[in-house]
Amino acid sequence: MKTSVLVTGGAGFIGSHVAKNLLNSGFEVTVVDDLSGGFVENVPTECKFVQGDAGDVNLIYDLFKSGRFKHVFHLGAYAAEGLSHFIRRFNYSNNLISSVNLINASIQFNVETFVFTSSIAVYGKNQLPMTEELTPAPEDPYGISKFAVELDLRAAFEMFGLRYVIFRPHNVYGPHQNLGDPYRNAIGIFMNQVMQGKPITIFGDGSQSRAFSYIDDVAPIIARAIEFPSAIGKVFNVGADQPTTVKNLALEVMKTFKSEVPIEFLPPRNEVQHAYASHERAQETFGPLKKPVPLSEGLALMAKWAKLAGVRVGKAFENIEVEKNLPLSWQNLVVKK
Repeated sequence: MKTSVLVTGGAGFIGSHVAKNLLNSGFEVTVVDDLSGGFVENVPTECKFVQGDAGDVNLIYDLFKSGRFKHVFHLGAYAAEGLSHFIRRFNYSNNLISSVNLINASIQFNVETFVFTSSIAVYGKNQLPMTEELTPAPEDPYGISKFAVELDLRAAFEMFGLRYVIFRPHNVYGPHQNLGDPYRNAIGIFMNQVMQGKPITIFGDGSQSRAFSYIDDVAPIIARAIEFPSAIGKVFNVGADQPTTVKNLALEVMKTFKSEVPIEFLPPRNEVQHAYASHERAQETFGPLKKPVPLSEGLALMAKWAKLAGVRVGKAFENIEVEKNLPLSWQNLVVKK
């Protein structure tokens, strides 16, 4: 009999890839996703798919009753760091309270392992490269919500013995990324703009740097976490090692598509200027890990998929809670009620 696991956010980007890796390892996979940022076609066909919100307590408890999940992989979140300042209530409800619902159910139904994808956003402005030993200092509500879940998992382990593994991925890209989301995922936004012949838009002068991580350097490690007893109770950075500037990223995307478009520099927004991490702990625990996919190679793989997926129309977030200091380019997207 196959071991049953739950993947939240499995119709989304990273979640769908984690679900596929779990299937390949012989697990019976149930996916729950509200499709707010994902697509049914992303869900591997062998998965049982349930459309619903992890914030729905009744739905989650019914799922756990029938599913008898041994492991839970929680990847459901709205990962828009910059926008999280302006959707605080939604951010904490979606990213924190929904996580607590899942933790409660995991305790009640004796789940063996809870694997949580946090974010490099928990570090805030910190020394580089960012290591797991650093004291988190998140600077936006998204990072705060992720770190709060990390703390809650630690408390749940101490009180109830719920075993957990936490991953802090960063700037992940690849097939299944939501190309139409205008608020997050720089590579997806840039590719969508280039395919339409529109200018690539960059906040600030493009000197901010990130280590962009191809999905195949991230999802397989998350899926394998339950195979390593030494990973229990630990936090792991996961992703690429080599940072690049956002401006250089834009040039690389154009090179990949063999298409030049203007770069439009927008007023800077409040964000961490440089962020990249060390992955020594992951190497020690899950290694030896393969060398990360180079940016040029990863962009080519994603571009091949993006051309097939086609242009996606950006959808405005309909419930902006705070419009003060909202970037001008986002103000034009605000849905007036």
